[in-house]
Amino acid sequence: MERAFGRSPTFLVGTVEQSNNLERLQRREQHLAEEYQKNKPLMYVGNAYQKTHPQKAANPGHRDADCTVVSPMLLGCADGVSQIEEFGMDASLLPRELLDACEQLAMDHLLPDHTGQISGSYRGPIHLMREAFLNTEELGSTTVCLSILDNTTRIHGKLHPMIAVCSIGDCELLILRKTSDYGRLSEYDIAFNTEMQRIEGNCQCPLQVSRLDERVDPNFEERMTVQVIERGSAIHMVSVHEGDLVVIGSDGVFDNLFNDEVVAIVNEMVPDPATCGDKAFRPLDRGLLGLIAKRIVDACHMKTKVDPRTGTYPDAPIGKGGKRDDTCCVVGEVVEFTESDSQHWEGVKRHKRMKDLITCGGVFGVGAMCVADEDDDELSANEEDSNNMYSRPREAREYQTSPSFYSEDEEEKHKCSVM
Repeated sequence: MERAFGRSPTFLVGTVEQSNNLERLQRREQHLAEEYQKNKPLMYVGNAYQKTHPQKAANPGHRDADCTVVSPMLLGCADGVSQIEEFGMDASLLPRELLDACEQLAMDHLLPDHTGQISGSYRGPIHLMREAFLNTEELGSTTVCLSILDNTTRIHGKLHPMIAVCSIGDCELLILRKTSDYGRLSEYDIAFNTEMQRIEGNCQCPLQVSRLDERVDPNFEERMTVQVIERGSAIHMVSVHEGDLVVIGSDGVFDNLFNDEVVAIVNEMVPDPATCGDKAFRPLDRGLLGLIAKRIVDACHMKTKVDPRTGTYPDAPIGKGGKRDDTCCVVGEVVEFTESDSQHWEGVKRHKRMKDLITCGGVFGVGAMCVADEDDDELSANEEDSNNMYSRPREAREYQTSPSFYSEDEEEKHKCSVM
């Protein structure tokens, strides 16, 4: 019974079918908080976890097409459509390349300098997603959800950091915030959440970012995907505060867990400041954020098993027993972007620029030397991107090692927080 129970995976949706539904799926919303906090730039500290569902892992040749990104200005996940594997394609390549491109653009255009100023030419979430897609080459199809930290927004001349959410498909995002209760911070509650974009409500047919060839869709044109990004994406601008938590998950998370179950996991695992004797805000440890992401993914997979106490499948948003799916989750906290953070990330960017200069962006392999003028270090971010950035292989991410994850020692260290 357990093997037979389950739901179909995500279907590849044709470009014509997608284009006919863009206006109905589009969202353009702004969520402003009236209260104003200290004038300071913010950043993300986060972690992620992903796991192939055991039933899928048992299939020879199965590839997990979920991927995540965690960087100071960007959190996100993408869920590749595995159906294209039937055409001899690797479903994980496009989502990974797309998130790498988004990460690079966010680092180039949104990272504050030591004075807290933004020198990049950020033009909004739609422009970032479109530019990232146009800088990819892999074939495939994917859903994607990005949380972009925008420190450029000002209201009445004062800095008012916002989160720009760009969602295409059925990955979802929650922003959790602690509110003040008689002068004391209460538990996390949902300050904002996105909704899935599924064509005609069909849980197997989400809106998708695609690049296909005639084998898969004879009607495909790349401009159709650009239209999906420009006309069909769900865009939300949300006021953000230090201490907010951002939880992003593939459909494997939010088809299996109700939002209040996600919130309950977070509140169970994050220590109460009162019990620690802390009154001032103290950022959470990155290892703990990884443990929260792992706990959420594990809870999703438990929904697909019979409850031994009742002999039935647990309830899930998609129906009893949820969906057996590869699952990924990102958990990030919003913290202050300090001068030391600026020095660290500027050093990382300089190191990457030098490495790209020496290795020609990885095109010719380590040790290949480019002939360059003395002022090559002063190339603009756009020139660097067009010359070498997106020819890097998948494994050449520069800004952070794989966000999954933490060691067993870290898990042991945080057991007191989990209990």
